[in-house]
Parts: sequence; structure tokens; C-alpha cells
Amino acid sequence: MTTNNRVNRRNLVNVISVMILVGTEVYAVAVAAGWAIAGLFELGSQIGYALMVVFALLGTWMLRGFWRQAVTVEPISERA
Repeated sequence: MTTNNRVNRRNLVNVISVMILVGTEVYAVAVAAGWAIAGLFELGSQIGYALMVVFALLGTWMLRGFWRQAVTVEPISERA
């Protein structure tokens, strides 16, 4: 028994567009927060870069959860 799944292009475009917008904001905040915290506490550039990476990884984890919720609200595939 096979199931045919069709792609709902409208929902796909909506979800991808929102992910681009939110992802850009999340990564900009991650880099800015790492830079600001390192500068505020005078931690040096290496620690600043490490904080940027940690915050970017945290943002990636959050975006993964956001993707799951977005696909739940606007399903990408439809059963034919």
C-alpha cells in the first residue's frame, strides 16, 4: 500500500519565508549578544567568538522547534 503525498506549494513558500525571516533575526541576536556580553565583561575576542557560537547553536535548536510548529500549523504535504 503506497501513499501519494502532494506538496502544498503555498504552505511551503509561507513556512520557508517565515523561517528565513526569523532565522536571520535569531542569528543576528545571537552574534550581537555574544559580542555584547564579551565586551561588557571584557572577556576577550576568543571568549566572544565562543559565546557567539553557543548562542547560534541555541538559536538553531529554537529554530528547529519553530519549524516543527510551523509545519504543524501549515502542513507542507497533502495526501492525495
